[in-house]
Amino acid sequence: MNNTNTTRPPVVAVMGHIDHGKSTLLDYIRKSNITAGEAGGITQHLSAYEITIPYQGTDRRITFLDTPGHAAFTGMRERGAIAADIAILVVSAEDGVKAQTIEALHTIRNAKIPFIVAINKIDRPAANIEKAKQMLAEQEVLVEGYGGDIAWNAISAKVGTGVNELLETILLVADIEDLQAIPTNNAEGIIIESRLDTKRGITATLMVKDGTLKKSQFVVAGTAITTTRIMENFLGKTIPEADPGTPVQLVGFDHMPEVGVPVVVFDKKRDAEKYIEALATADKAVVTRTKDSEKAVPIIIKADVYGTAEAVEQEIKKMNIEGLHIRIISKGMGNIGEADIKHAQGDKDTIILGFKVGLDNSARDIQDKVGATIQTFDIIYKLTEWLEVELEKRRPRIETREVIGTAKVLKTFSKTKERQVLGCRVESGSITDGAKVSVIRREFALTTGTVVELQQAKQKMREVTDGECGILVECKNDIAPGDILEAFIYVTK
Repeated sequence: MNNTNTTRPPVVAVMGHIDHGKSTLLDYIRKSNITAGEAGGITQHLSAYEITIPYQGTDRRITFLDTPGHAAFTGMRERGAIAADIAILVVSAEDGVKAQTIEALHTIRNAKIPFIVAINKIDRPAANIEKAKQMLAEQEVLVEGYGGDIAWNAISAKVGTGVNELLETILLVADIEDLQAIPTNNAEGIIIESRLDTKRGITATLMVKDGTLKKSQFVVAGTAITTTRIMENFLGKTIPEADPGTPVQLVGFDHMPEVGVPVVVFDKKRDAEKYIEALATADKAVVTRTKDSEKAVPIIIKADVYGTAEAVEQEIKKMNIEGLHIRIISKGMGNIGEADIKHAQGDKDTIILGFKVGLDNSARDIQDKVGATIQTFDIIYKLTEWLEVELEKRRPRIETREVIGTAKVLKTFSKTKERQVLGCRVESGSITDGAKVSVIRREFALTTGTVVELQQAKQKMREVTDGECGILVECKNDIAPGDILEAFIYVTK
């Protein structure tokens, strides 16, 4: 078998601030490089697509990842960058660097992949390319001609100015990176999107990074498995195989594969099943223990698409409630159903969160019996706000003893049964009528009692904060001069 390396197409992620033109750039590239007839064949949105452009006398392919830009989708963007070979950082010539620009830059740097700066919106009257370069320099992004070696292009995604030059820059950077693959190997790649198709079942988009995916093979993503019986390209057309750099849609997974997981391909089903069994055994061996002092709160997430479920999970993972261990026991797509409620396994502490989904009638029927909390939302920040309040309610409360004041016993007077009149001097804080007190003798707690009455200058007082006073204390032990009365309260935190 010939295991010769060949150059493969670059996989590119477009990133940056939400309003700086990422989607406009992707739309322009797609419309300019995919014929109307082909585009008409796209039956659904795939999170990646290919284009072919002429470059130095030959046709070259580029694959683009269409990753979300909203701040809540950090997890998806990070996985998009990992799946990618090159990133394009889109920066507006009007606004320059924004918070999401910096966030995208961190993601790119963490992924350790090369990137190209695309300064967009140069057609706008307020465009200032030099200012954008200066703001980038403040983030240690020094572009070519501005003290650094990072490639950049000035573009207008709206009208297409400079876009062809940007595509050529991508191929130039790809050639420098020398992206190689061995097409004769079994395919390797990453799941970049998965969803539930009501007609065809669970589908996922696989980005092939090495090797070739062929018919009659078995694809394993985590513990999810499918065959390559149905393979489609980004146009929705059936293809016999997928070579390196190709995004391919696979149909018929037995359960939802997670976005970002690498795939392993097998020629025989038996080998694939053995691999999954070994993974499952390894997972069972890793037992996650909750601290004895922590209360576990199981959470089930249901969303309209898998990427959104992942975004919700990322937001939940940011929450840190003292005394609580938040455990996401499952996440998936579609309405909240009976199976989700049964997954709660009768644990009344389970929270089932729905995002842009409803609640099936079958689930409503058993909701009261199980007792799990179910809430649905359409706006992510409202979900997180509600959940923070709900988790705070569930946080274990700890009752602590707080000293509010001390008084030294100067004299002792009459004693009736368990009540004793004392002459005292307040030395710190305050002594209040009805307060609980510890009697401290030679630094040891002797007994406890209660302030029954409080007087100062022969007048009854509710509180004494300084000076001498008379205190009627109810306690079982005798109190002696020199003892310290330590007044305290119990506070629940």
